[in-house]
Amino acid sequence: MVVLAASVVSKSGKVLVSRQFVDMTRIRIEGLLAAFPKLVGTGKQHTYVETENVRYVYQPIEALYLLLVTNKQSNILEDLETLRLLSKLVPEYCYSLDEEGIGKNAFELIFAFDEVICLGHKENVTVAQVKQYCEMESHEEKLHKLVLQSKINETKDVMKRKASEIEKSKIDKNRGDKGGFMSMGSGRIETSFSDMSISSSGSGFGSGSGFGLTTDVDSFSTKTKGRQPSSATAPPKGLGMQLGKSQKTNQFLESLKAEGELIVEDVQPKVGQSRVAAPPPTDPITLTAEEKLNVTLKRDGGMSNFDVQGTLSLQILNQEDGLIQVQIETGGNPGILFKTHPNMNKELFSNENILGLKDPNRPFPTGPAGDAAGVGLLKWRMQSADESMVPLTINCWPSVSGNETYVSIEYEASAMFDLRNVLISVPLPALREAPNVRQIDGEWRYDSRNSILEWSILLIDNSNRSGSMEFVVPPADSSVFFPISVRFSATSTYSDLKVVNIIPLRGGAPPKFSQRTNLITENYQVV
Repeated sequence: MVVLAASVVSKSGKVLVSRQFVDMTRIRIEGLLAAFPKLVGTGKQHTYVETENVRYVYQPIEALYLLLVTNKQSNILEDLETLRLLSKLVPEYCYSLDEEGIGKNAFELIFAFDEVICLGHKENVTVAQVKQYCEMESHEEKLHKLVLQSKINETKDVMKRKASEIEKSKIDKNRGDKGGFMSMGSGRIETSFSDMSISSSGSGFGSGSGFGLTTDVDSFSTKTKGRQPSSATAPPKGLGMQLGKSQKTNQFLESLKAEGELIVEDVQPKVGQSRVAAPPPTDPITLTAEEKLNVTLKRDGGMSNFDVQGTLSLQILNQEDGLIQVQIETGGNPGILFKTHPNMNKELFSNENILGLKDPNRPFPTGPAGDAAGVGLLKWRMQSADESMVPLTINCWPSVSGNETYVSIEYEASAMFDLRNVLISVPLPALREAPNVRQIDGEWRYDSRNSILEWSILLIDNSNRSGSMEFVVPPADSSVFFPISVRFSATSTYSDLKVVNIIPLRGGAPPKFSQRTNLITENYQVV
C-alpha cells in the first residue's frame, strides 16, 4: 500500500486540507485533486474510483469528502481501514464539519494525518494514541511554565507589600487629625439631612407629594458616597467644610480597606453591581429615559418571560427653570402602556403628549448635579410573547465524549439594538483549573471562587451579530451549565421615547436640555 495524499475536499471541488506523503510535484497533486469531482458522479454506491494511474478512495462526511489518493497496486482493504481511521479523527479536531470548521483546524488535521500515515504507509495506531502524540506534552515545558508563574506571583507579592507600605504612610499622616476624624461621620449625616429639609421646603411640593420624598432619599444616598453638590443649589452654612472632611474620611477608609479592615464594609455603602453610575448632568435640564429588561429564555428554544419596564425622570439644576412642561414623542408601539405620576396632568398628556403638573404654578423640584436619580415623570411597561422582540438569544450545546465534555455556545443578536458591554456568565462544575477554551469570539475569564466562565464582548453591532465559544471540561451533566446569566446595555429603547421640546410657563426662550437613553438588563437568563 502506498498513499500518495490525504485530503478533505468539498463537494464543489474546493480543496480544504491536503497532505502529500511521497515525492511528487505540487502540480501533479493539484491535477489529481482537481480531477476527482469530475470522476465521482452521482448515484454510485461504491467509495472508490480508478483511473489509469491512481485510485481515489473516499468517504462522504456531510457536505465534504475525505479522500485518499493511492496507486493502483495498493491493497483496497488497507486503504479502507486507513480511511475509516482518518474519518474518526476529523470530528475529533473539527467540531463543525463545514468549510469554516475544517479551515480553522487545518494544521491540527495535517499533524494527525502525519501520525497515521508515514511515507505512504499506514502506522499501527489508534485514535487515542494519535491525540496523545499530537499533544506533545513536555515535562521540561511544564517545569518552565511553573518557574515563570512563580516569578510572576513573587513580583505580585512585592507589589502588594510596596502598596501596603504606601498606604500605611498615608494613614500615619492622617492620624495627626484625630479630632477632625471623630466629627466626620456626623458632619456628613448633618449635611445630608440639612439638604433634605431645604429640598422639601423649597421645591414647591408638599411633604406628601411623592416627588420631594424620592428626591430627598436619593440625595441622601448619593451624598453619603462623598459626592459634592454643585453651586446651583443653596447649601447651608458650613457645608463646604463638612464635605471637605467627608472626602478626607473616604480617603482614610480606603486606606483601611487596603489593609483588609472588615469595618470598612459596614461603614461604606455598596455601589450597585449591575451598572456604573451615570456621570452628573451638565445641562440645566436633563431627562433620562431608562428601560429595564427581564427575559427568561428556555435552553431548548422558546421564551417563557419577556417584560420591559421603563421610566422617564427629570433633573433640574436651577430653581428658576422649574416652571416648565415637557413635550415628548413615542414610537407608537400599541403594546406599551404608559402611566403618569399622580401629580401630572393626565388629560394634557393623553391629548397632547405633554407632561405638566396639575397645578401650573408649582415648579418641579430641583436637585444637585451629583444626584442623577431625578424626579420620575412617566412609567411604562411592555410584555410580549413574540420571540423576535428578544435582543439576544443564547444557544448552549453540551456533549460528553469519552472523559471530556465539549460545550459549544453561540449568541445571535437582533438588528434592533447595538449591545454594549455584553457579559455572558456560564456556571461550571467544580474544577481544579480553568476550562480549556478552544475558540471564542471575544474575551473570557474564569471565576474560580464561584466556578463561572464569563464571556465578554465589548460591542455587538452589524459586524458581529453572531458569535460562538467552545470549551472543554471534565465529564458533567448538561444541567450544570444552566442557568446562563446575561448582562448588557444599549443606547436605544423599545418605546423609542424622545423629548421634543421644553415649554417654559413664564414665557421666554426654552431652556437648554439634554436627553439620556439607556436600556439595561435587570434579570436576563437562559434556564
